[in-house]
Amino acid sequence: MSRNSLLSKLADARSGVMLFSITPPRRTTAPERVKEIAEVTVSRLSGLNLDGLIVYDIDDESDRNPYERPFPYLPTLDPASFHAQYLGDWAKQTVIYRCVGKYSEDELRGWLSAAETDRVMGVFVGASSGGKPVQTSLRRAQQLHHDVRPELPLGAVVIGERHARHGDEHLRMLTKQERGVTFFISQVVYDLNESKNLVSDYFYACQDAGITPRPLIFTLSLCGSPKTLEFLEWLGVQVPPWMATELRGSADPLADSRRETLAIARDLKAYCERLGMPYGFNVESVSIRKDEIEATTSLAREVASLLRG
Repeated sequence: MSRNSLLSKLADARSGVMLFSITPPRRTTAPERVKEIAEVTVSRLSGLNLDGLIVYDIDDESDRNPYERPFPYLPTLDPASFHAQYLGDWAKQTVIYRCVGKYSEDELRGWLSAAETDRVMGVFVGASSGGKPVQTSLRRAQQLHHDVRPELPLGAVVIGERHARHGDEHLRMLTKQERGVTFFISQVVYDLNESKNLVSDYFYACQDAGITPRPLIFTLSLCGSPKTLEFLEWLGVQVPPWMATELRGSADPLADSRRETLAIARDLKAYCERLGMPYGFNVESVSIRKDEIEATTSLAREVASLLRG
């Protein structure tokens, strides 16, 4: 395993991980079109200085928000199948998300058994609300990982907004770490102070417990329209009121969100490096608009330069 591979960086708890996230095509997409999308995606990302790729698992989260979803929920291809069948030209490692409540224990056990540990790692995501019916709980999925394939690198989701509400997200992280999680990936970050509070609480809790903090990868995303802002807020992302007002009234919200997102990245980089907290960045687009998707690629290039510089 190369020292500069994603697997190595995460295993060694080193800073500087750079990821890019994609969502699989819709389930109704014809196989020929899926193949074209995969080829375009690999070509687009090959020019970026990435350590790896994330393939999201999309679930219907309408149970956690009574308001209408700004962008419609459309079932997508299974991320593991999409990766295995169509992303063979992607040479670097891939993080596969699994919304574990969608799958039976047998399905999760089968995926864990078959996953290639030199190419793939996982992130288990729990139910979007406490009342949502699930086939497999997050705790049970973590136990399956321990029993079936503990050597498969496993990550978990971190939500700064939850920490702002309850003040215990860092304790959740420690619990997940005890259960085999070796890295964390945040929800989209727009509130800098919220994120720094979480980093501080987690870092010093690890220090008090005498354990090594695991890498925290911050997710960044652009907001190029009022509709995208509405969707971010629907997803539970806390956009500071001053920034939301500015983006709604901006003549070029894409440029303004790029400026603010890069400022957040610079600040988090400086703060984590001062603490000695292992960190990285993940860039994604929550929008289906072409201009925002293209701008996301440019953002990833800039964030990678920030990390490597």
